[in-house]
Amino acid sequence: MNFLKQIAAITTLAISGLCCAADPGISDTSITLGMSSPFSGPNGVYGLEMRQTIQTYFDQLNKAGGVNGRKLDLLAIDDGYETERSVANTKTLIHEKKAFALLAYYGSSPTTEAMNTVFGPAKVPLVGTISGAGSLREAISANPNARYMFNVRASYADETEAIVNQLVSLGLKNIAVFYQNDGFGKSGLDGVTLALKKHGLTPSAVGTVERNAIEVAKAVESIGKVSPQAVIMVTLFKPTAAFVKAMKKSGQNPMLMTLSPVGAEQLVKELGPDARGIGIPQVVPYPWNDTVPVVKDYQKLVGSKNGFSYYALEGYLMARVMVEGIKRAGRDLTREKLVSALETLNNNDFGGYRVNYSNNNRSGSHFVELTVVGPGGKLLK
Repeated sequence: MNFLKQIAAITTLAISGLCCAADPGISDTSITLGMSSPFSGPNGVYGLEMRQTIQTYFDQLNKAGGVNGRKLDLLAIDDGYETERSVANTKTLIHEKKAFALLAYYGSSPTTEAMNTVFGPAKVPLVGTISGAGSLREAISANPNARYMFNVRASYADETEAIVNQLVSLGLKNIAVFYQNDGFGKSGLDGVTLALKKHGLTPSAVGTVERNAIEVAKAVESIGKVSPQAVIMVTLFKPTAAFVKAMKKSGQNPMLMTLSPVGAEQLVKELGPDARGIGIPQVVPYPWNDTVPVVKDYQKLVGSKNGFSYYALEGYLMARVMVEGIKRAGRDLTREKLVSALETLNNNDFGGYRVNYSNNNRSGSHFVELTVVGPGGKLLK
């Protein structure tokens, strides 16, 4: 009889252990979070700024004891802003490196492909990506993989509507679009087209450039034919700079607007004085405004000697959202508990920056603020 009781007890413990086994990437003392972004190539500066800030924030938390008694380990892999590498990295992070969750990705096409083929089917949550694409904001009822994508920044539709409304308010109607031939560029083009339609307008011309390329001659030629009053550029800083220089060389001087992923600081460095007057919507608060509590926290974290930037602040906000979700999920942490905890961030204020999730909503923020490059490359609100 005692033997049977021992067997029963052992069986019960085994079943209990299986039921309560931690998800991959979780130990008694640590949580492993994976990141895939460009750390090399023409867009490497974007990922490097995010990674550095996130790592600094995690170091700060870890020195104070971590989150719910666990330290945060960031495992970051370079994808060069290439879709295939991003998808491969995601598979590596989940299946080989055993990351518990994912953080701070970059780009529309890479993240959308990874969501639909890797981390969505694997039910691994991702918090934050430098993308406002509609493909990452589908209804969960239409795309179950979207349940695991927690956007932080505003959408391209939010940005392009703000841009178009500003241009139209100035009486401009001849508005062209220069876009990158990938998910980012096409999503931005769709946003501009929809926003113009609300005013009874359509793009007067379009030009395109391939991803990670700067061959803009054909785009300048096609757009230059209509002598536009304004051009909305849905491109990153290298092709944007090439386009601006080529347009000026051809004698064209329209009002120029671009979307936030361009990276204001990088564009100014690339263009120098030619950047003056370019309008850039921003999806996080002004990084130099220490009257905003979350910006003050960010500035204190990174220190003034390292300089401040929009990309670094956005990486910090992504990390803050992830950490808040982990805190709310509690010590008995699982991926599903993290998802449920993040869903409780209903209009959650991080100190001047609000993020909103629910059972059906993964939009994050709708914050958009227009800036312009002023004298000396200084960004003005």
